[in-house]
Amino acid sequence: MTESLVHALVEMQETEALQKARQLLDEGTDPMNILEACSEAMETVGKHFETGEYFLPQLMLAGEMVRQISEMVKPEMKGEVGSARSDSLGKVLMGTVKGDIHDIGKNIVCFMLEVNGFEVRDIGIDVPPGKFVEAIKDFEPHMVGMSCLLTLGYDSMKETVQAIKDAGLRDEVKIMIGGAQVSERVREYAGADAHGEDAIAAVRLAKKWRGAE
Repeated sequence: MTESLVHALVEMQETEALQKARQLLDEGTDPMNILEACSEAMETVGKHFETGEYFLPQLMLAGEMVRQISEMVKPEMKGEVGSARSDSLGKVLMGTVKGDIHDIGKNIVCFMLEVNGFEVRDIGIDVPPGKFVEAIKDFEPHMVGMSCLLTLGYDSMKETVQAIKDAGLRDEVKIMIGGAQVSERVREYAGADAHGEDAIAAVRLAKKWRGAE
């Protein structure tokens, strides 16, 4: 049912993509399926960017389309992912690493963590290692989440983990990484504690680390 949405996003058909997302919601499609379709489309767009078929304007347009769709979908998700809590389960710092401007996956994870009771600080996209370090010092999170869609981001993840270690903060935080192409092998390369395959996995991981399963 979501194939046409993926196609519209990959082909940069903004009006069609937004209309299809609204239609899917009105037809009762699971909001998570819509977001998964967005992630699938962004993975394809990312590959086109890496091979030189697409350029920065296409990357940015795809991201904007998915941002609008995620805002459309969020209200429909609140009943599914849990009710908000007044007491925080812990603090999570989130950012997309340097060299990558994708934010749909990060934004979904931030939303899911917040709804499930975590205090989240999102420091944005294309975040250099030093900014992660400074944010950890300021925010004092229990966990740090790093996102990337492009394979170019793997080195940035590794450099960021090393910067956190060099700053003497590595023992203070758990580090999770995520993105469509992130795997256990990438986790080992980067030196993170775990990787999450999707937003649900990220929430489960965060709860496990905080003893709230």
